[in-house]
Amino acid sequence: MIKRKHEGTDIKSVLKKPLVFLFFFVLLVSLSNVPSVESSNGKVLIFRLEGTITVAHAEAFADALVTANLEGCSAVVMMISTPGGSVDAMLRIISSIDNSVIPVIAYVFPTGSTAWSAGTYILMASHIAAMAPQTVIGSCQPVSYSPLGSTPIDDSKIINALVSVMETHANARNRNATLATLFITENLNVDDLGALQNGVIEVRANGIASLLSQLDGVTVNTAVGQVTLATAGAETLQYNFRLRESILNSLSDPTISSILFIVGIFALIYGFSAPGYGGEIIGGIAILLALIGMGFDVNFLSIVMLIAGAVMLVYELATPGFGILGISGIIVLTIGALFIVPFSPEKWSVTGEWYAAFTSVILAIAISIAAIVVFIIYKVLQVRRRKPVIGTMLGDFVIPTKNAAPNETIYVLYNGEQWSAKCEVGIKSGRKYRIVSKEGPVLILEDAEK
Repeated sequence: MIKRKHEGTDIKSVLKKPLVFLFFFVLLVSLSNVPSVESSNGKVLIFRLEGTITVAHAEAFADALVTANLEGCSAVVMMISTPGGSVDAMLRIISSIDNSVIPVIAYVFPTGSTAWSAGTYILMASHIAAMAPQTVIGSCQPVSYSPLGSTPIDDSKIINALVSVMETHANARNRNATLATLFITENLNVDDLGALQNGVIEVRANGIASLLSQLDGVTVNTAVGQVTLATAGAETLQYNFRLRESILNSLSDPTISSILFIVGIFALIYGFSAPGYGGEIIGGIAILLALIGMGFDVNFLSIVMLIAGAVMLVYELATPGFGILGISGIIVLTIGALFIVPFSPEKWSVTGEWYAAFTSVILAIAISIAAIVVFIIYKVLQVRRRKPVIGTMLGDFVIPTKNAAPNETIYVLYNGEQWSAKCEVGIKSGRKYRIVSKEGPVLILEDAEK
């Protein structure tokens, strides 16, 4: 019989070798760059980049990438339809794409959409660039804003900085950097067919199903190396803005924030002319919301003009009629509202068409609100200049239709209006009483027939 000594020790020694091997294998894999990672084809997250690009979009997109990671998504599809927007928001979105471990597919969609200015930069930075039929990209030349007409600028400092962003990402994604640069220097536009033929995008797809089918098996470079997409038949999840992001997105739109500022100023003016009706509160809230939307980044000269216009209108209240001072105040307020957002090329990358639409909307809103406020002020002035009612009613007569005890208050009809009234000796229906005084809203009567 053979005894098995140190049986437990032998078993441990046997187990130690594969465990040590496994430890070093895991360590080696974690420290090395894996040349290709097969992504799961289970889910794809859809993120919509629509309207004017604001800081809310940048925050929402960063959250979308986190959500995609938690949900185990194999890719994020960014559906773009935009005239452009904030340069800061654009750069933050591009930075999120550059540092993303999940492939980001930028897709200009639906048919007829555009990805102009800031939208084109984001498209160039994405891991995969795609367009739907009859869509357009380009118009990236910086524009100088003016209500009288926006003009493209050729400042080499600004142009070179923007070209560097565009060219760097086009080269990194193996796209036509020369054509991409012309989007800025020549304000070039191309449709989906031209973009595909000239190597600016990789895919032209009629819809999300076609897009995912075409991208299946494509390998892209992400922040963790190469990732091979497995997107055919993937389940699509929709990313929805949180409440905070939805509110911030609305407030950050220059058109919305400018309108809020106009409403706030005119509400304050109304509050000064007719205190106690909530105009001051509404005006203060509207201005605060506008400042939040603008990030408290406002044009100082515009603030001066808005204050000057408000002072003119308030001063007009102290003068008879409504003349040149009030009209000048409205004009100054409108001009101030047009310049309240500092539209510099370093801060906004949008097309001249968007600026023209912005000017038209603000002018229409400002003139409409001004007309309403002028009408209200006119009515306030009419009331203020009306002859005092109390002084003319003393000595007039009323005939009550009810009996009342001494000092009991009842309603009597005076000049077609119901007034509270009382008499020291009481009131008898059908007798004539004279108005001798007034205590607050109550008329004091005496028996005229005695």
